[in-house]
Amino acid sequence: MLKIRLRRTGARKRPSYRVVVAEATAPRDGRYIEILGTYDPLTDPVTLSLNGDRAKHWLSVGAQPTDRVVKLLAREGLMEAPVHTKPAADKTEAAPAAVAVAEPEAAAEAEDPAEESAE
Repeated sequence: MLKIRLRRTGARKRPSYRVVVAEATAPRDGRYIEILGTYDPLTDPVTLSLNGDRAKHWLSVGAQPTDRVVKLLAREGLMEAPVHTKPAADKTEAAPAAVAVAEPEAAAEAEDPAEESAE
């Protein structure tokens, strides 16, 4: 499987990256097939230069971009930006908390009638 990913270059604590096509099993800074461009996150604004035609070619033959590369390609207009939604697990976690708050109120209401009938 081919991946389009970042390959770190630059000095210690001063990273810059090359956008490369590599085998998924190759090490991060190891063997690659082709350099598609460069990315420097430390400049203001961020510097990104890509060969869009080659990136489109590799995407068409099945290369899978990493999450960061998807964002970079979307910035250049070569892909659609990813839509992030909250996982469904977050919605289910909120519901038990609301039930837990409602239960003490229900328990307090249940105790009140018992006290009135006992008096």
